Amino acid sequence: MAVMPAAPGHSLPPDPGGVKQPERPKLLQIMGPGLITGASDDDPSGIATYSQAGAQLGYDLGWTLLFSWPLMCAIQEVSARIGRVTGRGIAGNLLHHYPTWLVTLVLAGLVVANVINLGADLGAMAAALNLVAGGPLFLYVLGFGLLTMLLEVFVRYSRYVSVLKWLALSLFSYVAVALVVHVPWGLMLTRIVAPHISLDAGYLTVVVAVLGTTISPYLFFWQAEEEVDDIEERPAARPLRDDPASAPNEFRRIRIDTWIGMGLSNIVALFIMTTAAATLHSHGITNIQTSSQAALALQPIAGRFAFELFALGIIGTGLLAVPVLAGSTAYAIGESLHWTVGLGRRPGRARAFYAVLCISIVVGCAMNLIRIDPVKALFWSAVINGVAAVPIMALMMHVSARADIMGAFVLPRVLRSVGWIATAVMAVAAVGMFATMGA
Repeated sequence: MAVMPAAPGHSLPPDPGGVKQPERPKLLQIMGPGLITGASDDDPSGIATYSQAGAQLGYDLGWTLLFSWPLMCAIQEVSARIGRVTGRGIAGNLLHHYPTWLVTLVLAGLVVANVINLGADLGAMAAALNLVAGGPLFLYVLGFGLLTMLLEVFVRYSRYVSVLKWLALSLFSYVAVALVVHVPWGLMLTRIVAPHISLDAGYLTVVVAVLGTTISPYLFFWQAEEEVDDIEERPAARPLRDDPASAPNEFRRIRIDTWIGMGLSNIVALFIMTTAAATLHSHGITNIQTSSQAALALQPIAGRFAFELFALGIIGTGLLAVPVLAGSTAYAIGESLHWTVGLGRRPGRARAFYAVLCISIVVGCAMNLIRIDPVKALFWSAVINGVAAVPIMALMMHVSARADIMGAFVLPRVLRSVGWIATAVMAVAAVGMFATMGA
């Protein structure tokens, strides 16, 4: 089998042997990129979307989270496989095999959407802390931004990943909130398996928003690059094209990690939607536009404890999502410009990569200083993400089917089929989004 050269910015260790994996690794050892990616999907912006869905339509959209789960799993597994097999991230593979103008256009949309989303998340975290403790909003924005930069730049990659894993536990605050409010669980479950589907423009708009929130381009780039960084962090590891003997164990790990990570993401989203339906919708509160509004509206209905849990969950998920947004931006730009990239690199060896990461956070902070309307910011972020996701997913599916890129590890038929179905669903969602914008 031909040996694939190292990707720009990703050196390959000289060890000729494969990486021996444990026969039965523990679940906590398996969980990594997929868990972090799935948890970061429930960021403050996503919380706002799920809260709005529950407040506006009650239990009618729970089915979207069941429907989107296998689609999310498929496209994230494709992302992880591309990174693990080739030793390159999504941007590096696209630039190496496709026209520069096409890749630049696609990545531009990703970067713009990421920065807008990042700024909105920082603002939502600050607003949540303000609700709980009072104090100056912008000082909180700067504090959260600075904390993220310090952790991503100066904490060793392996340790930082473990920090992100523990932050994923903050998602369970939303499970706790749902358990302390009165929820008609029978009705909720019935609406999931026998949904009430409407062709009303308002209903379709929220469906598109939920799909756009659960399947976002920055997640593709992050999970692929986490696999590449994991290769570099382990001295004897190599891309699977150069180490085919490790493929069965690695693909098994990726599949378990991804399915559990995406499952956790959608379960938490369902609990957020259910909480909003059981409290806000049932009390006639149907217009929730930010995660902080959802938390504030929850207090007089569900009590102080539920309110504080909901607000603290916004901060926890933001601390998880902001580094993922900033990191995926830096990876996309860095690989496209052939820089040395990777959170496993020391700052002195990847100055440009870390500079972009920090600049994206600074710009996100500045968005809150100039008081850009957070609702409009999130709306346009969703529009750009919805448009950018389709060509990125199509290109990823094409990459993963090419033997000259993936070697013997082109996608199996079932995964390829579900991946293309996910791409088609997002294309329909994007068309639907534009169709409902003028409604």
